[in-house]
Amino acid sequence: MLLFPAFLKLARRRCLVVGGGRVAAEKIDGLLRTGAEVCVVAPSATRRIRAWARAGTIRWEARRFRSSDLAGVFLIVAATSSPALHTQIYKQAKRQGVLCNVVDDPENCDFYYGALVRRGSLQIAISTGGLSPALAQRLRKRLEKEFGSEYEEWLKEIGAARQQFLAKPVSTKRQKALLHDLASETSLNEFLQRSKAKPSKSDGPGC
Repeated sequence: MLLFPAFLKLARRRCLVVGGGRVAAEKIDGLLRTGAEVCVVAPSATRRIRAWARAGTIRWEARRFRSSDLAGVFLIVAATSSPALHTQIYKQAKRQGVLCNVVDDPENCDFYYGALVRRGSLQIAISTGGLSPALAQRLRKRLEKEFGSEYEEWLKEIGAARQQFLAKPVSTKRQKALLHDLASETSLNEFLQRSKAKPSKSDGPGC
């Protein structure tokens, strides 16, 4: 079965994480990056999760999962050590139309976490449909070498230039050509040359 690739907008959407361990913390971190409203349900939690709760970044309910926790939830991630609880969560989420991901259990998932390369706003996600996470990780490492940290700043520059181009009264054909030039290999090389020419922050006046 082919998966539908999509990047979800989760800002201000309520997302539930069941579990308070290290893996749960990783999933919470990813959700917070998107601006999601995160609620965590777990009898105990790691220091990192407790710190988020104290800061008001997330809401943590120190108890076991209840079916009523799914009310108003857009997405749920189950990351506990109980397969039986995971099956229960998935079935209840499916009945209520809530997207569900059960960590390391492809059969009880509506979506999978892809291996991710992140360079600022640039995100490259790799999925094997659950067939080989190891392959996805190997490809991620290869792409991390190909797409270095410079892509973050270059993309910011492209985005700013794009807004200026879109505001110009030019034909659609010309506009399209300009936008493709912005994202070209030539444009990247020019950006890298400009970056090399800039004085570093450590450079200052001599004695």
